[in-house]
Amino acid sequence: MKQSEPDDFSTTVGHSDAPALSETADDESSVLPRFGIAAIVFAIVLGMLAGVGTFTFGYGKGASYLSNNPQTCINCHVMQGHMDSWQQSSHHHVAVCNDCHLPHDAIGKWVTKADNGFFHSLAFTMGGFADPIQIKPRNQRVTQSTCVDCHKDFVHNMLPATKGGEIQSCVHCHADVGHAGR
Repeated sequence: MKQSEPDDFSTTVGHSDAPALSETADDESSVLPRFGIAAIVFAIVLGMLAGVGTFTFGYGKGASYLSNNPQTCINCHVMQGHMDSWQQSSHHHVAVCNDCHLPHDAIGKWVTKADNGFFHSLAFTMGGFADPIQIKPRNQRVTQSTCVDCHKDFVHNMLPATKGGEIQSCVHCHADVGHAGR
């Protein structure tokens, strides 16, 4: 059997108008280095961010924040006073930090953990935190909601307690319940 020449093959199959091999190689060589360099730079930046994030998560004992252990809250020195006052409070034997400071539904709990974790990490990394640390308005609402949720059988006849048209928070009168002396 006779072997065909490349020109004969392209004419026979009907590909006579196909670009020459050298034209295709020139087009690809001009695109690949730019895309390749961008991909390498992107991979390096992504790797650096992942590395810094992993180091920060490990150094900050990030996995401990996924637990319900009150010792987690004193990973940061500004929380030590809150831990000490909680240990002296009437709730010490019946509630841990997450019981009062996180919503009781699963989605709300993890969204609040993520929100607080991000902003606490940012504040401590950048040095922009109050000492002693102060609760944010959103977290005050969460705490109010958890008080009412745990004590709903007792407080349902009292709510809403108002003063000047606003709902009075439980900790307005019961400030020492979760953190004695605070």
